[in-house]
Amino acid sequence: MYLIIDVGNTRIKTAVYQNDSLLELVVFDKKRIISEVKKIVKKYEIFKGIISSVATISKFKMDKLRTILPIIELSHTTKVPFKNNYKTPKTLGVDRIALVSAAAQQFPKENVLIIDAGTCITFDFLTNKNQYLGGAISPGIKMRYKALNTFTSKLPLLQNKEPEQLIGNSTSTSIHSGIVNGVCNEIDGVINQYKKQFYDLTVVLTGGDTNFLAKQLKSSIFANPNFVLEGLHTILIYNTKND
Repeated sequence: MYLIIDVGNTRIKTAVYQNDSLLELVVFDKKRIISEVKKIVKKYEIFKGIISSVATISKFKMDKLRTILPIIELSHTTKVPFKNNYKTPKTLGVDRIALVSAAAQQFPKENVLIIDAGTCITFDFLTNKNQYLGGAISPGIKMRYKALNTFTSKLPLLQNKEPEQLIGNSTSTSIHSGIVNGVCNEIDGVINQYKKQFYDLTVVLTGGDTNFLAKQLKSSIFANPNFVLEGLHTILIYNTKND
């Protein structure tokens, strides 16, 4: 069995796989990483693990994790199942590496646009020749709400909400309309730009805001909130077979 650990900015997602089957998904606070991993390893016969972190994990905690199980720490030097044509591979986020790995495994010989709607909205493109070209990075939904509150003196900080109407008739409804419709039109617009350049485009939407956005987008997409975890599993298997 394999343990996948995805460390985000505020929480950690873990997944236990037996071959290609997901057995359990556990989400917890970053502070509990050592105790929670110990519980999982005790519960299952874990053979190997992989960790991806967009936040900082201390050397002490990484060393501690390595005493619990053999673990790969994902970086730009890790072997991946695609050709990376990014001009600055050292700066490429590990979450984006995982997403492209999932696309390479699940959609071989297809043009794939992966959209990760989380803290930031990232766009990543993999060609039908298995070449990763790059993409784009944009502010996420919560970041946009926070920006309106932070950089103005009177606009309130709101939680994301599906707009009830296009034309906002109050400050709150205007903010919801502006942000949510803006994000949806941005994503649909980017998808259409890619479709003009690349035929038979497959689009995958993932990230924390997947379910919120999926029903509001006009474009045809595959919605998969666990695409990063699946990509990490792909990388782990790929490196295990190539050891």
